[in-house]
Amino acid sequence: MRSTLVLLHRWAGLTTAVFLFITGLTGAVISWDHELDEWLNGHLLDANTPGQPIPMFELIEQAEARHPHMQVLYTPLTPEPGHSVSFYVQPRLNPATGERYELGFNQLFVDPVSGAELGTRQWGAVWPLSSETFVSFLYKLHYSLHLPEMWGIDEWGIWLLGGIALIWTLDCFFGIALTWPKFSTQRGDTSAVKTRNWFGNWGKRFGIRWNGGRYKLNFDLHQAVSLWTWGLLLIIAFTAFSLNLKREVFMPVLSAISDVTPTPYDVHPFIALADVKQPNLTMQQAIETATERARELGWDEPAGAVYYARQFGFYDVKLFFPDNDHGTAGAGHKELYVDAYSGEILGQRIPWQGSVADLFVQAQFPLHSGRILGLPGRILISAMGLVVAMLSVTGVIIWWRKRKARKATAAKQQQKSAQPLAV
Repeated sequence: MRSTLVLLHRWAGLTTAVFLFITGLTGAVISWDHELDEWLNGHLLDANTPGQPIPMFELIEQAEARHPHMQVLYTPLTPEPGHSVSFYVQPRLNPATGERYELGFNQLFVDPVSGAELGTRQWGAVWPLSSETFVSFLYKLHYSLHLPEMWGIDEWGIWLLGGIALIWTLDCFFGIALTWPKFSTQRGDTSAVKTRNWFGNWGKRFGIRWNGGRYKLNFDLHQAVSLWTWGLLLIIAFTAFSLNLKREVFMPVLSAISDVTPTPYDVHPFIALADVKQPNLTMQQAIETATERARELGWDEPAGAVYYARQFGFYDVKLFFPDNDHGTAGAGHKELYVDAYSGEILGQRIPWQGSVADLFVQAQFPLHSGRILGLPGRILISAMGLVVAMLSVTGVIIWWRKRKARKATAAKQQQKSAQPLAV
């Protein structure tokens, strides 16, 4: 049994090592994505013009007039003091060709008081890499490796890392099973002695021999740090799998064993851009509809942002107070979904409410990002990113040295067998 576990742990580790090294280091950095972005790109994100902000939809009209081939799909509704307004934008359809116009950017930054355009950028761009795209480059590298679209499918990198995360999740159990010591089999030992010896032997695996030489130090770092952080490693591994393979594996399996409340994103068909019709409701009308419904529900939060899911045919209105724009414990905001054609309320979402399965689904990103614990959680996840990278390196070193040792032993045995027998 142990030899099988060794083999499984070895090949799972070698298969995932490079990928976990990359995602570990990038994860350590992107825990601070907002702070890093503000530090690197003050020229886009800072806006200190004195005065009253221009109404948001007037800013949108101005922006779309400057860029007639562009459509604003997401906007915050209340500018943050001292900051620009960031619009998420996508190209419109060219009626002459049936193809999207080329924009070259998907974010547009505007001074909320003067209306001046501060700049644009392509979030997640691979090249050219600059201070404006550096953070989003790392973010997308973390979950997709920037693998290009092939055969009309652009999720290859997401699927690959989802599979790597699933192997990693299983390997968490292979690894801890290998640290499990055997009970004493010496004659005369009482059950109490056997138990004490078992705990003593396992306890030694949590220690690090700092002065035992490079090999022992490398081995102990790999084993002991894995044991100390095993629960966190399992959480990070499983949530990486659930987030990357959510639609393909995680949700279908969970839905088969428990009741999960679907959202309009789950039940509405995805519409090709060429088939998207002009909505009957504007963003403002959708917000008014959602605000009225929120009052009926007794919600105190105002509408804080709106996203037009044009290829699903509805508006996603997010309700929150301006000082809580990152959501409750990382689980997002209250949301109301408004049909873009009929004005019907299609559903709602309340963070940390619903069935047990709903709560489990909602917890995946807050757990993976550490935001479920606020700032301490983000610090912890950043540190764990470095731990994951270190475990990947030490694991490969252990394999390489054992491989060299096995080869040396085999060579000696071959040499010994090749020597003529003494007469």
